[in-house]
Parts: sequence; C-alpha cells; structure tokens
Amino acid sequence: MKNTALSAVHEALGAKMVPFAGYNMPVSYEGVNVEHETVRKGVGVFDVSHMGEFLITGPNALALIQKVTSNDASKLVDGQAQYSCLPNENNGIVDDLIVYRLEEEKWLLVVNASNIDKDWNWISSHNTMGAEMRNLSEDYSLLAIQGPKAAEAMQSLTSVDLSAIKFYTFKVADFAGIEHVIISATGYTGSGGFEIYCKNSEVEQIWNKVLEAGADWGIKPIGLAARDTLRLEMGYCLYGNDIDDTTSPIEAGLGWITKFTKEFVNSENLQKEKERGPERRLIAFELNDRGIPRQGYDIVDGQGKVIGNVTSGTMAPSLGKGIGLGYVPTIMKDVGTQIHIQIRKNAVPATIVKLPFYKG
Repeated sequence: MKNTALSAVHEALGAKMVPFAGYNMPVSYEGVNVEHETVRKGVGVFDVSHMGEFLITGPNALALIQKVTSNDASKLVDGQAQYSCLPNENNGIVDDLIVYRLEEEKWLLVVNASNIDKDWNWISSHNTMGAEMRNLSEDYSLLAIQGPKAAEAMQSLTSVDLSAIKFYTFKVADFAGIEHVIISATGYTGSGGFEIYCKNSEVEQIWNKVLEAGADWGIKPIGLAARDTLRLEMGYCLYGNDIDDTTSPIEAGLGWITKFTKEFVNSENLQKEKERGPERRLIAFELNDRGIPRQGYDIVDGQGKVIGNVTSGTMAPSLGKGIGLGYVPTIMKDVGTQIHIQIRKNAVPATIVKLPFYKG
C-alpha cells in the first residue's frame, strides 16, 4: 500500500486511516457529520494526493486530448479547466477526469487514483500522433481546500486575488511560500474553494500553513468519508459507483460533457444512443421514510419487482434523510416518480428528485 507525502501527518493528527485505491488514506478525524458540516459552513482541507496527474505536451497534445475525451477541449484558453470523461469502445467510461489548459501546447489531465495505470495505458494506446506524455502522479500532491470561507481564509497565503479565480479556472502562482503552485477553483464538494497542486517535497509546508492561516476561520482536516457525503449531496458521479466501464455518459446524465461537434473514441455509437435515447438512466432519489440506502441495494417498483440498483447512497448530513443515486429504466426516470429501495426485508418508499439534493 502506498502512502501520500502526508500519511504520517494524518496519523499524527489521529486520523482513522484506511486503504483506498491502493493508498493509505485518512477516512475521518472527528467523524463524518462534523467534518461535513465544517466544509458546508466554513472551510476544511482534504489530502487528495492519491489522484493521478498526466502532463501532455507538444504540438499534438490537443489532438490527443480531443481524441480520447468526450468534452471539447478546444474551447479552453490558458487558465481554464474542464470536466470530461474517457469513453471506451463499448459505450462505457474508462474514467472521468479534469482537463487543464496550462499553455497552448501544455495540458494537465487529473484522473482518479484507482485508474491511474488503466488511464495511462488507454491514453497511450491512442497516442498515434506522437504527443509527449509524462506521468507525474508519483511526484505531485493535491490538497482540496473547500468551503464558503476558503478564499477569505487562504488569501494571506498568496499574492493573487483568490476571489477573482472563477469556477473551473486556475492560476499558477505563489502559495504558502512556494512558487509556481496551481491554485484551481475546482473541487467535488459543491461548497466552493480551491485545489492546490504542488510537488511532494512542498506539500507538508503548504498543509501546515493552510491550517495556520485558516485557524481563525475554524479550518479542520477532512477525511474521505465526508468527501463522499459532500459529493453525493450534489449528485456528483463517483467512478466505480455511479459510472464505470459499463455505463455510458448518456445514461449517467453526462450528455453535457459529451460533445458531438468533434470525433472522439466511440463518438458515433454514443451519438446514436443519444438520438434514440438510452434504455436506462441514472436518477436521484430521497427516501420518504427512515432508512439508509447503500450501494448495491435493489430498486423495486410497487409490486416488489426489481427495476434497478442503488449506485451510491447515504444519510445526508445536511438534509437529515436518506438519499441516493441509481439506474432505472428510462420510462421511470421522471422527477416525482415513486419507487422503493429494498433495505433488508423492507421496501422503503422513495421519490425521484431533481439534483442537487443540497441547494445551499
């Protein structure tokens, strides 16, 4: 099992550590509900250094990215980022990722930790145009400073105006005494904030200064359990749960990152699927009664017939009710439709709702 550059720091802070995507990661410090609330109302910092980073450079960098990703990276200018996915040949998804345009011929792809090798091999296999590729995953760390007070709490650490960095844009600037750090207004919590990309040798200094600078705003270190409840309240897909090699971006409600203005891997088949409509759709639901839906639970109709399965579920800390995502036949996808979640022996009634669950 791999450690991040901060694993020893988390252990010293008393974090509960668990294996995640091959890494020794902090799942919680004080408890998921407290940490969740800290991010929703104030500011928290996550170590997400297990994520993968690929640098794609040269005159054919964009051509490769356009070929393997579903979104249209040609729309980006320097300093912009874009959510996208890597479609496979079978209407499924290799991974979801964020594409950063550093310069015209210099791009950064940020991928999920569990898929680093898979993604690298997949992108390499399509690199017929000779783009230069470097896997930086082992050398770089990533901190997510999330919450409505993030910009205010971190402003003393940098010379750039953090409040001027708009959602899905970034700056390469000084931060916490380190030069040339990527400060990106991205994150997977729905409560605003920044992600900080730096070298492994720099991350402990940055981590300590972030906690110091944020002390007056009540900053706390946050574990992966709260990261999951925060993203689920927003209805953000998690690879391995809500999307995988067998789910298409059209089924998963990711048509907005699937642009048929260009050709990409399997674009022809995905376009046909969009035109005819997928047979199933990813839906969001809230339980009408008490209960906690979990991944793998059956979704059933009023007669008890299995019609789908829960892909993500939890007790939403901000809402105080059971929420989840799952796939059902397209004819049952409409908001307001009544379904049931099979929780052990009970078919608990639930209602399909519009995302996000958490409205802020």
